[in-house]
Amino acid sequence: MRTVLFILQKEFRQIFRNRSMLPIIFILPVVQLLVLIHAVTFDVTSLNLVVVDNSRSSDSRELVNKFVGSSFFLLKDYPQSSQQAMDLINSGKADLALIIPERFSLNQVRDGKVDVQLLVNAINTTQATLANAYANSIIGDFNRTKLPPGAIDNVYAADVRPQFWFNPTLDFKIYMFPGILVILVTAIGLFLSGMNLVREKEIGTIEQLNVTPIKKWQFIVGKVLPFLIIGLFEIGLGVLLGRIAFGIPFVGSVGTLLLTTITYLLVVIALGTLISNQSSTQQQSMFVSWFFMMLFLMMSGLFNIVESMPQWAIWINKLNPISYFILIIRMVMLKGATLSDIAVPLGSLAVYAVVAMTLAIALYQKKTA
Repeated sequence: MRTVLFILQKEFRQIFRNRSMLPIIFILPVVQLLVLIHAVTFDVTSLNLVVVDNSRSSDSRELVNKFVGSSFFLLKDYPQSSQQAMDLINSGKADLALIIPERFSLNQVRDGKVDVQLLVNAINTTQATLANAYANSIIGDFNRTKLPPGAIDNVYAADVRPQFWFNPTLDFKIYMFPGILVILVTAIGLFLSGMNLVREKEIGTIEQLNVTPIKKWQFIVGKVLPFLIIGLFEIGLGVLLGRIAFGIPFVGSVGTLLLTTITYLLVVIALGTLISNQSSTQQQSMFVSWFFMMLFLMMSGLFNIVESMPQWAIWINKLNPISYFILIIRMVMLKGATLSDIAVPLGSLAVYAVVAMTLAIALYQKKTA
């Protein structure tokens, strides 16, 4: 134990002597958190709308006013034809066009409903889907206001009153914040731990350590512990900053969060050590770590819905530690989940940590023996 503490002391001295590493540990995570929490969002607002009003009636103006009065659309122009509207979409000046037919009011009186056309730029499928949903909601609301008295009671008998649990305001920041914390902790554990060991190889001190009576497991544990402590500091700082600066709720147990974070950090630090064992330079270690981090992030559920992926991708994702930790940290922070609630993903992370750490020690012994 004394040997491990000696290595731990040496590592912290080396970290604090490295002026380039200190900003990465203490400044960049705060800056990234402050920037990403505002920049990473799937909320769609201020869509550029153009309207081709062939009716020019009071009803058509009322419908257009409903679009303008919402926070989702910005009225940019009144083109004279559908072709002009399409040209504006092609040039990127409009996201969607509302085409109102000439007999708009007459059809509304005769049929009790309105028929309009929407032209939507669908290059960004998420934006297009939401734009179509927003527009249909506004048109549906307009239709309901035009129904004869009493008809609305027959057509819309069900009164749906949704209650949104764990995120009542549907604030996207609350949804994304735990995932951004995972990105920061992963970067600390995966990149810095790997770079630290490779740096020992580059400056030649690894050979000096190998001829000492220090056991291999003691060396690896001593290398892991500093970044485990730094990772815990980072996530604690992140949760505190999120609470103070953005009002992000934390309804779970601090002890549960610490336990799950320690388990996850052991996984990513062990993976970083595995990568550095097979790397000769810091650049090589960084490239391989970046490859795996991007692959894990894109399949983790941070930017996508895991259940919507193909079945083969879902099975591959069972090897993704980031996916487990994002699920856990959201449940702990937003739902107040207990250990029994997260037993399955936490157990998977624990197995992952044991296997990865065992391989890191074994391969290091094999490589340097």
